[in-house]
Amino acid sequence: MLGYISTRGRAPRLGFAETTLAGLAEDGGLYVPEACPKLSPDELSNMSHQNYLEVAWRVMLPFVGDDISSPELIRILMAAYKGFTHPDIVPLHKFDDNFYLMELFHGPTLAFKDVALQFLGQVFEHILARRQQKVTIVGATSGDTGSAAIEAFKGRKNADIVILHPYNRVSEVQRRQMTTVIAANVFNIAIEGSFDDCQDLVKAMFNDRKFRDEMHLSAVNSINWARILAQVVYYVYASVRLQAQTGRKAAFCVPTGNFGNVYAGYVAQSMGAPIDRLVVATNRNDILHRFFETGKMEQEGVAQSLSPSMDIQISSNFERLLFDLYGRSGSAVDKTMQYFRETGPFQLDPQTMERVRALFASGRMDDAQTTEVIARTYKQHGYILDPHTAVGVGVAEEYRKKNPGSVMVALATAHPAKFPAAVKQAIGFEPELPAPLADLYRRREKYEVLPADLGRVQQFVRERIKL
Repeated sequence: MLGYISTRGRAPRLGFAETTLAGLAEDGGLYVPEACPKLSPDELSNMSHQNYLEVAWRVMLPFVGDDISSPELIRILMAAYKGFTHPDIVPLHKFDDNFYLMELFHGPTLAFKDVALQFLGQVFEHILARRQQKVTIVGATSGDTGSAAIEAFKGRKNADIVILHPYNRVSEVQRRQMTTVIAANVFNIAIEGSFDDCQDLVKAMFNDRKFRDEMHLSAVNSINWARILAQVVYYVYASVRLQAQTGRKAAFCVPTGNFGNVYAGYVAQSMGAPIDRLVVATNRNDILHRFFETGKMEQEGVAQSLSPSMDIQISSNFERLLFDLYGRSGSAVDKTMQYFRETGPFQLDPQTMERVRALFASGRMDDAQTTEVIARTYKQHGYILDPHTAVGVGVAEEYRKKNPGSVMVALATAHPAKFPAAVKQAIGFEPELPAPLADLYRRREKYEVLPADLGRVQQFVRERIKL
């Protein structure tokens, strides 16, 4: 049976269920499969005319092992995606013959995070009910993960959920989608700091073994392998369809800050999906773009932008790629990450970067460019982009100029109504919220504002949650 190992090499090998509940490994690393299952050419060909749930079942089955049976996986997938408003789950919108937008925002909270978290909520429920366990889910969000996680776990009897978001650094729609969910098992904390501060607090809680065991902590951030797995599916789904239509492999342009979404594309490519390049799109907080340009990973201060979900300097999931680049040496990753945290930047050698650039390209868009892309896309196509998707579309357009024969898919990661101010700045009016969220601004909010202090946050969790 496929097992999971830590990127830092000092945590026990786990099965899929234990890996899902653990989230972060005991040694501070991230879990990855000990080997990547492969899809045969025949399997990939068959997937080109299968629906999304059929593709998801086939992609996921070798990863879940004996922890979820084939019939159980089918039931979980059907329950996870029944609330999506488009029959294709993640439809492809065609801009021109070689340029597509993959819409990932048809879930209940209008963001791509729903694709993973609706699945994860069902998986948690399945595992916890079978084991008669209860957990405390702790997560950090730069905007969309929090609402998607809360939507997936609200009201569940076997899980309490605590979400940290940066105070006054998410859009009002994003905040209200979290803080207006008044459920007994949902707790929102606004941290006085950046998303990186929130993420550091979550990691610190997991690394505090006594607190972790006392509160039965579990994670739903993109550090959780099951979330990555759910995202792998849409890369396979889209790439096999486009290869069948065009006869060519597609490149995918992914707006990202935490590297989780684009890492899922890397896993899909490793499985054999017909993916040409993965193009990393960043905003002004361009640590990833600078890395792909120079081979140097170096933090700068986090600047607020029109695309707040990407206002990140510590890209947690990059560690998973680094593990492969270092020949799956946990000790090498451990040393590098400790150095990066405590001392400063690290640099990869030219030979390694040559391998990296064969798989990845990158680009960046500042706020002015993002606004211009939203305006131009609306004028040319009558299509409204949210600012994160606009970063992806802008970088995709630049990539296509240099690679004119490429088939390109830009990932649309959120509905534009989640970022009304940024959209209005570009096209002069605010997009309407879909009907289920029409009264969002009138709903009562409930959240706590706390400093970026581990002791205060742990005290809050202990006082509110009784296991």
